Amino acid sequence: MAFLGARGQLLERTRVVRPYDLTISRGYIAPDGVNRSVILINNQFPGPTLEANWGDTFQITVHNQITGPEEGTALHWHGILQRATPWFDGVPAVQQCPIAPGKSLTYTFKADLFGSSWYHSHYSAQYAAGLFGAMVIHGPHENILYDVDVGPILLTDWYHAPYFDLVKQTVAVGQPPAVSDNNLINGKMDFDCSTIPAGGPSCTPNAGISKFKFTSGKTHRLRLINAGSEGLQRFTIDNHNMTVIAQDYVPVVPFQTNVVTLGIGQRTDVIVKANMAPDSAVFMRSNMSCSLTNQPNAVAAIYYEKADQTKTPKSVAQVFDDKKCGNDDLTKSRPLFPFPALANAATTLNLDITLGKNATGHTLWFMNGQTFRANYDHPVFLLAAAGNTSYPYDPQWNVYNFNNNASVRVIVNNKFPALHPMHLHGHNFFVLAEGTGTWDGKITNFPNTNRRDVQIVQPNGYLVIQYDTDNPGVWPFHCHIAWHVSGGLYVNLMEQPSKIGQRGGVPQ
Repeated sequence: MAFLGARGQLLERTRVVRPYDLTISRGYIAPDGVNRSVILINNQFPGPTLEANWGDTFQITVHNQITGPEEGTALHWHGILQRATPWFDGVPAVQQCPIAPGKSLTYTFKADLFGSSWYHSHYSAQYAAGLFGAMVIHGPHENILYDVDVGPILLTDWYHAPYFDLVKQTVAVGQPPAVSDNNLINGKMDFDCSTIPAGGPSCTPNAGISKFKFTSGKTHRLRLINAGSEGLQRFTIDNHNMTVIAQDYVPVVPFQTNVVTLGIGQRTDVIVKANMAPDSAVFMRSNMSCSLTNQPNAVAAIYYEKADQTKTPKSVAQVFDDKKCGNDDLTKSRPLFPFPALANAATTLNLDITLGKNATGHTLWFMNGQTFRANYDHPVFLLAAAGNTSYPYDPQWNVYNFNNNASVRVIVNNKFPALHPMHLHGHNFFVLAEGTGTWDGKITNFPNTNRRDVQIVQPNGYLVIQYDTDNPGVWPFHCHIAWHVSGGLYVNLMEQPSKIGQRGGVPQ
C-alpha cells in the first residue's frame, strides 16, 4: 500500500510497526575520563539507535524517570516531516506539554523520509546532558552504492558542567559564554587530566577512543551526525577521500571531498573506498572551528581487517580550508531527485538576528526584536487545532501566521559575528542563497536548489530559504546551538491554520 509523501513522491506504507521503549533517567558517566552527572536514555550514552525501513511506523514509548531533581522532558525526531502526525514533533509548548516526572508518552509516526538523523530532548538545553541518539531509516536500493554500512558516527562537543548551569551562565549578567571542554566521536575521547583544577571532578587518563573496521577493497557508508551543543565540526579521514551521497534526509548527486562540514543538527552520508593495504590503520578526525572550545580535536581509529588493533594509528591529518564559518559552498551539491523551487514565493518574511539585554540585564537572543519564551501550559499547535489562532500572538511566543499562502520565503539577516545553524521543523526547505553581507537577490542552483532541514547562516551574513506550506501546523524555526535557542533565538511558523483543526487524531 502506498500514499503520497512530501511534494508528491510515493511513500510505501509497509504496515510494519517498530516499537521502542525509552526510559530517561539521571546517571554518572565519564566518556572522556571526567566523571559528570548526565541524563541518559536506557542508561546508554549515546542513546540507542532507532532503526526502521522507509514507510514503517515508529511506536516509541518514553518514560520520564528523571529525579534528584525532577524535570520535564520531550523528544524531537529531528528531520521527520510528521505529515500525518504534526502533534508528535516533540516540542514542548508547541505540540505538547512536557512529559511530567513519573509519566510516559507514546509517540507514533511514519518513517516518512529515509537516511540518517538523530533524536534528542527539546526541553531547554537538556540534550547537552547526553539525552540524544541516532536514527537510521533504510531506503529503497540504497545498498547498491556500498558494501558495508558502518552506521552512525555522532560528533559531539562535550561539557563537564551540568547543562542547566551552562544555560544560567549563558544568560547571566556579566558572565562569559559557555565553552566546551572536549570533542567526542561516538561518545569517546581522551582528556588531559592535568588540566582539571584542584577540587574539580575526578578524571581517569587514557579513557579511550572509538574504533571502526574497514575491509580492504570494500566501500563503506558512514552516517555523520553533528549532535553537539555549539561546535561546528570538520570531519576528515587520513589518507582517504569521501563521496557525499546525502545531506540531512536529502539524497544528492554524489561528489567527492576530503572534508565534510557539519553544523549542529546537520547530517552527511558519505561513502569511503578502503583503498589501503589490509594491515593499515588510520585516524578519522573531527575538528571544531569557529566555535567556543578549550579542546577542539577528536579522533577515532579505523583498523583494516589485518591491522594490529593494540597499536595507535600513526597517520597524518588531511590539510583543508576551515576559514569559512559556514557550510560548504552551495554550488558543490544538488539534490538527486529535483523538486524545483518556485521563482517567487507567495509571501516573504524577513528575520533579523540580534543579541541584547532584557530589562534585568540578562543576555538574550532576539529575532525581529523579540526573544522567545515558551509557555508549557498552552502549546501553540494544540490551541490552533482547537481553532484558537489569535491567542498565540502573545509577542514572546514569536508566532508568524502565514494563513493560506501556498509558499513562504524567509530571509534571515544575522546581525551578529557568530554563526547560527538554522533548523526548520516539518519541512525540507529550499536553500536559495547564503553568504556574508546582504543578499543580492541571486538564487544558487536554480531551479534545483539545495534542500535540507538545517543550514548555517554565517556571521554577519544572510540565509534565504523557501518552502511550500503543504504541511498544516505550527513549525519551530530556530538556531540549533543549545545555548542560543535557550536564550530565545526561535520563532514559530504557522501554516494553513484553517486546515490544522481538520487533521483529526490529535491525542488528548
